Amino acid sequence: MASLKQTLTTLIPSLITILSTLVLIVDSSSTPSTYYNKVLNPIDSCWRSKSNWASNRQALADCAVGFGKNAIGGKYGSIYVVTDPSDDPETPQPGTLRYGAIQDKPLWITFARSMVIELGNELMVNSYKTIDGRGVKVEIANGPCLTLQYVKHVIIHGISVHDCKPGNSGIVRNSPTHMGHRRGSDGDGIDIFSSSDIWVDHCYLARCTDGLIDVIHASTSITISNNYFTQHDKVMLFGHEDNNLEDKNIKVTVVFNHFGPGLVQRMPRVRLGYAHVANNRYEQWEMYAIGGSANPTIFSEGNYFMAPNNPGIKQVTKRETNGWNNWKWRSSRDKFFNGAYFVPSGYGSCAPGYTGAQSFPVADGAMAPALTANAGPLSCTANKPC
Repeated sequence: MASLKQTLTTLIPSLITILSTLVLIVDSSSTPSTYYNKVLNPIDSCWRSKSNWASNRQALADCAVGFGKNAIGGKYGSIYVVTDPSDDPETPQPGTLRYGAIQDKPLWITFARSMVIELGNELMVNSYKTIDGRGVKVEIANGPCLTLQYVKHVIIHGISVHDCKPGNSGIVRNSPTHMGHRRGSDGDGIDIFSSSDIWVDHCYLARCTDGLIDVIHASTSITISNNYFTQHDKVMLFGHEDNNLEDKNIKVTVVFNHFGPGLVQRMPRVRLGYAHVANNRYEQWEMYAIGGSANPTIFSEGNYFMAPNNPGIKQVTKRETNGWNNWKWRSSRDKFFNGAYFVPSGYGSCAPGYTGAQSFPVADGAMAPALTANAGPLSCTANKPC
């Protein structure tokens, strides 16, 4: 009887989460009797079932969870449509992505058609911007990529960022009234530097020269969700250096992502700050999945870890230095397969301490494959649920 009670105690929260995210979607292109069911995570269930998503794009800004919940992007701005995939880092032209991204006013940036944008130098995204690739296929690739530096309230949704290269030393404009000399970016996909209220959702990230996403220099209030990561070495770094004490302020939610084939390490690697890593799917890392140094706090909750076949790298975790016994690293309701295991440490609570608005239900790790099944950019059609 005690065993049965324990089993029910474990399963009931997950069943509640499953029922709460099983959304009945009506396909508006067919008769009212035609339905299809999808298990949607709490972010997706906020907007994907609505057939008017294309005419009400800015409603997406209400759907984030976790530390980046307050990111509003260009919610209160006009719609800016990218019509031209060309790029001029010094004198961007109307219709290009850079022209919209550097404006001082809030903008919700969309794309007139599918396009591949090869940037001439790193794109300095200004505050209160949303880059929204829904409805088309948008790739930022084969050149320098995105930099968010000293900005706030940015949403990046539904685009592919891949094969990013280091930037060039030269002049780059970051607002209509200012441009400055840049020493050249490192080749990150998305570099978040001294910025806050950032949400990166439903993107594809792969094969960049440096990291796919870096969160450094006290950047905080960030959610990284529903992304598909693949074919890369150093995936995500939270914290610039071990002695960069300002990075104690870093707070990042990593949720509903699919860490796919060909990834080596840093999913994420955390220095000094805090990471809530929840309901993600991990596939056969080549070194480790979650790592850190300089006494970060990491709460791994409801993840699905499939270890590689190599018997020497089954451990999910890696501490980059000694003396880590008191670091708060915890695992709760994670599921481990093929010999995967998590080495916990420390004492006391490491709960994220979310506000009511930031909090969200975390399912048991067994549900992570279903909750991440649509990670990456979605194929959305106007006037239909996505």
